[in-house]
Amino acid sequence: MEQAGTPPIVRIGMDAPFRWLCAAWRDLWRAPLAFLTYGAGIAIVSVLLSWALYATNLDFWVIVLTAGYVFVAPMLAMGCYEGGRLLEKGCKPTLRQMIFVRAAFRQDVAYLGLALLMIYFIWTGFAQIVYGASTYQLYKSVPELVAFAVGTRDGLAMLAIGSLIGGVMAYFTFTFVVVSAPMLLDPRANVFSSTAASFDAVARNPVCLTIWAAIIAAFILISAMSGFLLLVLMFPWLGLASWRAYRELVPGPL
Repeated sequence: MEQAGTPPIVRIGMDAPFRWLCAAWRDLWRAPLAFLTYGAGIAIVSVLLSWALYATNLDFWVIVLTAGYVFVAPMLAMGCYEGGRLLEKGCKPTLRQMIFVRAAFRQDVAYLGLALLMIYFIWTGFAQIVYGASTYQLYKSVPELVAFAVGTRDGLAMLAIGSLIGGVMAYFTFTFVVVSAPMLLDPRANVFSSTAASFDAVARNPVCLTIWAAIIAAFILISAMSGFLLLVLMFPWLGLASWRAYRELVPGPL
């Protein structure tokens, strides 16, 4: 029996994430200038923010920023969802349409964004606690911090505990938004029914969507290892694939 106000969720096969990526790759090149420019904007902001943290000896926060993409990316990707929606309708999206997404300027989207921001702040709080409990020293450079993290017992314990806490919170966030973020482009949807649909989608397709979550995490890690430069390509690609995921999990009229 479906929850009141919650759309029916489709059960899908384990190959679905790879189909979403293949379809999204084709979508990306149907309007490459708009999508790659959108990704470039995300990459530039990420690089500048990372450089500012590094230049002010706040290296620890570069790591927190990288992990934080899991929590804020669903809202940043609203333009990509809109691009996917327009492509599905047979229209070629423009950068202006992707930046100024009219359907995103409403109360329910703001509520979802606020919830994600609160989760992110909770995560940063835990990260500081784990870091502070692991060492009393303030590391002044990324190499020093990495050497501590991978070369000492306390550092390895910090990584293990931080990864466990971060992984649990990241998966909860994924469960919270995998359907709800793109669904809120539909003005008929509200934040309660869309988040309920998100949890229902993961409950009905736990293995498939866990694979999808792992793929997203891998893309974010690879992008971070490139100094966030690969976000130019990977961010719109993932955003379009996420739209594809939503449309397969929750079929119906646009």
